[in-house]
Amino acid sequence: MAYTTIKKPSDYFNTKLYTANGGTLSVTGVGFQPDLVWGKQRTNAENHELYDAVRGVTKRIQSNLTNAETTSASYLTSFDSDGFSLGSATRLNNTNGATCVSWNWKANGAGVANTDGSISSTVSASATSGFSIVSYTGTGSNATIGHGLGATPQVVLIKELNGTNNWLMSHQPLSASLGDYTRFMTLNSNSAVSGAGNVVFQNSAFTSSVFNVGTSVGSNGSGQNFIAYCFADVKGFSKMGSYIGNGSTDGTFVYTGFKPAFLIVKNVDAGEAWGMHDNKRPGLGNGNAPVGHFELYPNLSNAENSAGAAGQIDFLSNGFKLRTATNSLNVTQNYIYMAFAEAPLVGDNPCTAR
Repeated sequence: MAYTTIKKPSDYFNTKLYTANGGTLSVTGVGFQPDLVWGKQRTNAENHELYDAVRGVTKRIQSNLTNAETTSASYLTSFDSDGFSLGSATRLNNTNGATCVSWNWKANGAGVANTDGSISSTVSASATSGFSIVSYTGTGSNATIGHGLGATPQVVLIKELNGTNNWLMSHQPLSASLGDYTRFMTLNSNSAVSGAGNVVFQNSAFTSSVFNVGTSVGSNGSGQNFIAYCFADVKGFSKMGSYIGNGSTDGTFVYTGFKPAFLIVKNVDAGEAWGMHDNKRPGLGNGNAPVGHFELYPNLSNAENSAGAAGQIDFLSNGFKLRTATNSLNVTQNYIYMAFAEAPLVGDNPCTAR
């Protein structure tokens, strides 16, 4: 049996670095037409921005803010065959000479109608890569929503578009370990894991056809519009999981089954910032020495942190290993992560060991 159905992970997820010009800019080299672009200036304290093909071009939401969706003809202006185009108003291109990063996912275009749940949705889904973009209108009552993956999503991230409620995340492995599927994380804050009865999410696991929401205005406000990003585990390509830190510079090793290209980590026991790490920004690949690579934070507008200890993670052929005892990554507390592959451990194009 093949280890993975995805021979080239960069056909479905890729990190792209570029330099802003303050005018109009065509960013190429992504390798596919992205359906979700999540970007950030690296050299300046500017907000994160997310654009997706279901909501359409020119429509911006920001992971570090609770702001409602805004629209400008000078934001992201098109999803292109090998990247995307930007205008001068987006923070991904508003400062001439600024270095920027975009994390790009492929789904399936503008989406189609889905009636699998009690709330009808519009879904752009790639069952191959386990990623879907879902838009829906809330009812204010407990509900289910179709996600189109044909596999159970392990992470669902929801943002209210026409209101200022928090970004809400269900991390199913964390919920299962706690025995409570109502537990959730808040992407735009450093808060520890929260619980709200059956309010944000219901106390039942997601399924291969639907995820559930409760009565919270942040996930299902009556008449409000929402976008959800859904991620399933795909062997050799993506993994959503958890680990316990050990408080040592010879830190915890986390097995993913692939060499990571992109990693998001959060301490769920304490008020610590989320961390974003990738294989394209400087600091990775320095032989077998501990890797102090540059870190960004989805809940903060901060410029890239190039300080050594903050981002000391080794990306290995089969997972990642912590090389620091910082609170945000590796003390004796619980952490969740989302990881996407550079190369599978086993396949037609396997990665080599470090």
